Amino acid sequence: MRLFSAVNQLLYLSSLWAVDTHPTTQSPLVYTLGANRNITSKLFAELEELARIVDISYCVGTTGIHKPFLCASRCQDFPGFELVTTWNTGPLLADSCGYVALSHSPSPRRIILAFRGTYSIANTIIDLSTIPQEYLPYPTDGEGDDKCTNCTVHGGFLASWKHSRRLLNPHLEKLVADYPDYQVTLVGHSLGGAVAALAGLEFQARGWKPQVTTFGEPRIGNYALMDYIDQRFALGSEVGSNSTYRRVTHVGDPVPLLPLKEWGYRMHGGEIYISKAELSPSVQDLQHCVGDEDPRCIAGAGSTSLNAEVDVDVGRQWTDDKDMSTVPARYRLWQLFFAHRDYFWRLGLCIPGR
Repeated sequence: MRLFSAVNQLLYLSSLWAVDTHPTTQSPLVYTLGANRNITSKLFAELEELARIVDISYCVGTTGIHKPFLCASRCQDFPGFELVTTWNTGPLLADSCGYVALSHSPSPRRIILAFRGTYSIANTIIDLSTIPQEYLPYPTDGEGDDKCTNCTVHGGFLASWKHSRRLLNPHLEKLVADYPDYQVTLVGHSLGGAVAALAGLEFQARGWKPQVTTFGEPRIGNYALMDYIDQRFALGSEVGSNSTYRRVTHVGDPVPLLPLKEWGYRMHGGEIYISKAELSPSVQDLQHCVGDEDPRCIAGAGSTSLNAEVDVDVGRQWTDDKDMSTVPARYRLWQLFFAHRDYFWRLGLCIPGR
């Protein structure tokens, strides 16, 4: 509990500083990408814009976002945006918040849901007293072609989405009906990336064909759920600039490596990796990744950094004691407010003039 409290204090201060089973026949997603792993300048510009869009969500719960689309941060960058609503469930209801906006000309026509991260991300990830829960796809009847066999999801992330969906879905249903030619666009950072992933699965099942982009998304479920995400978003066959799911990671960010593999969690496909540690990256610093856990991307970085430090201790503790809430002191807390926040910009600061 002292670790959790320290994490929250550090992350708050940083904002002021500027067991599952899976089929033995299942294997990680692998696809052929060709020799050129570089992203296009067009995709780079799209991701940079989305980083600014999700950064605005950090004004929710602080100075606020106001109609038509006004805030202390980057709202002036988007003159074509129209605020629909904001939401904030509060820390007692899984700490999910963000905003819904319409993107009109001169911006691309979009229905945007921006999911904010949380200062308690370490608590949410590490606190595995919430046992992984069964994942039931929308409409949760567990039958039909959309059945997700043996799928489990982190209980905290699922709770965040459940508390958010009852506030968001009435707005989305109306917006999709009123603006049928607008692209449903989901973007999330940190915990918000995990919630955006679960929202994207439901919206895909509803036939809304969302475009999902996450920054610093943690692992959200087991092998079976990751395979389900890969299939639903065609991440095995539709790779690159036209992918409908982009999972952006950054060298040194520990969050995409958590929760740990020892606890039954895995990554899904669609990864785009930022290899430059410091701000600001250029188009040459980003690359498409191959499969679910490309060793040349964040998974490989984890094998020589975070995982190298925690695998032995946590793996032994989990095997011997089944104590999944114990994390060694070498957890690299400082990267939660540097590498984890540095996606094109330093995210999480709703500061005037930015």
